[in-house]
Amino acid sequence: MLYEAPFAHVLANVKPVRVTNNRKSRAEKWWRHGEARPAMRKALSGLGRYIATSEKSKHRFFVWLDERIAPDNRLVVIARNDEVTFGILSSRIHVCWALAVGSTLEDRPAYATTTCFDTFPFPEHLTPSDSAEWGNAIPLCAQAIATAAKKLNQLRENWLNPPEWTERFPEIVPGYPDRIVAKPGHEADLKKRTLTNLYNARPAWLDNAHKALDAAVAQAYGWTDYAPEMADEEILRRLLALNLMRFAQSSEDKS
Repeated sequence: MLYEAPFAHVLANVKPVRVTNNRKSRAEKWWRHGEARPAMRKALSGLGRYIATSEKSKHRFFVWLDERIAPDNRLVVIARNDEVTFGILSSRIHVCWALAVGSTLEDRPAYATTTCFDTFPFPEHLTPSDSAEWGNAIPLCAQAIATAAKKLNQLRENWLNPPEWTERFPEIVPGYPDRIVAKPGHEADLKKRTLTNLYNARPAWLDNAHKALDAAVAQAYGWTDYAPEMADEEILRRLLALNLMRFAQSSEDKS
C-alpha cells in the first residue's frame, strides 16, 4: 500500500472483478494472483529443475525451468528432472500423440495432462515412475535418449541467449536464478530470440537434433524400422496398440 498509485489502480480495476469469482477463496483474497498449490510445490521440491510446456501453443515443445521459478496457470508442469523423460516428451513420437488426443483453441493445439500425458504409452521401463527409481544409474536403453535430449537443450539455449549478446547478473533477491541481460546494442536482437520464432524457422541444426532424439526414442520402443519419413498415422497406430495392450494387462491384473 506504500505504492499508492499502483494500489489505487488495483482497487479500482482488479478488485471489482476478483470479488465476483465463484471460488470463495479467490473472492475473499482478491489481491492474490491465485491459490497455493501445495501438492505441486511438494512434487517439485528438491528436484532443482522441472519440465514445463505451454498449455496452448502453435508448436509443442518442452523446456526446463528452475525449481525456484513458480509456474503460472498457463503452464503444464511435469515433476521430473531427468533427461530421459524430457527427451521422450520432446520427441516427435510424443508430439504426434499429444496433437492427436489433445484439443485446440483456434490454431493452437492445447496440452492437458489427463489427455496428452496420462494416456501416453511411454517405452517399457522408461515411464516417469520408473525414472523416479533410477537415481544416477540410467539404464543403457535410455542413455541415447538422455544424450540427444541434453544436446537439443544445449543448442536451443545457446541460440536463445548467445554468450556474445548477453550478460548474467545475480538477481536482486538472493537465491533466485541469475538475470540474463542483453549487452548494449543487442537488445533488439535478443527480443527476437524466442522458441516460437526458432520453431517457426526450424533451421537445419534444430531439425537434425530432433531427428537424432526421435531415433533414440524409437529405438527404446524397439522400432528398428523407424525413419524420419514414417507417417504420423503409423506412429499413432503403434502407440494406440501399445496403449490398448497395457490397458488390457492392467484390467487383468486388477481382476
